[in-house]
Amino acid sequence: MNTHLVIPARFASTRLPGKPLADINGKPMLVRVLERAGAVACDSVTAAVDDQRVADAVHAAGFSAVMTSSDHESGSDRVMEVAAKLGWADTDIVVNVQGDEPLFPVQVVDDFLSWMRNLPAIEIATLSEPLALAEEFQDPNIVKVVTSSSQRALYFSRATIPFFRDGPVIMDQVARHVGIYAFKVAALRKCTNLPVSSLEKTERLEQLRWLQDDQTIHVYPSAEPIPGGVDTPADLERVRRLLAE
Repeated sequence: MNTHLVIPARFASTRLPGKPLADINGKPMLVRVLERAGAVACDSVTAAVDDQRVADAVHAAGFSAVMTSSDHESGSDRVMEVAAKLGWADTDIVVNVQGDEPLFPVQVVDDFLSWMRNLPAIEIATLSEPLALAEEFQDPNIVKVVTSSSQRALYFSRATIPFFRDGPVIMDQVARHVGIYAFKVAALRKCTNLPVSSLEKTERLEQLRWLQDDQTIHVYPSAEPIPGGVDTPADLERVRRLLAE
């Protein structure tokens, strides 16, 4: 069983056009992500790109890039195209780390991969972390996840789940979903072949398609905070400041 890290990077972005090439203290953002990915204990690291300018920047930095369709609607679709083009085995593990996560903690992804390797029955997994502030719990831009006692996802939502009917929010009972996924290649293929589901349309969350199809998603609780990604110019400035420090 081999393990692969794939970094999907879409050039077009409504809020931040050309996002993969956005400069972060002298380097394109995607290169910053790849540098961290290169420190993860895995068999390969590949950027999944849809623009030649991005591919050129990746190659110039010494990393691998695969050109993928610009028509993909999700990072999972783009990752699956890479797995198919490179001929990875159905039992291989592929980790999807978004190309706008230049601060993702290498140790967390290492631990996540080690955990999945040691539990071969797991087909799909993702990460969570505790929520620290009540304002974050109320924020619809932050996706929450509720899990079973065996750390299987029960539901993901932009809403406040669970709902605290009889009192104030108990913060150690709520968790943020972190959009880093790991799949067996066969499971990824199945997920990307599913039609868009009603819950996915309602919440605009791809993972609900898999839950609605009765797929099991295991959730690995991160031992350390995971900084947010870059979606807006303000996020970009925040990351620049953090890396400069």
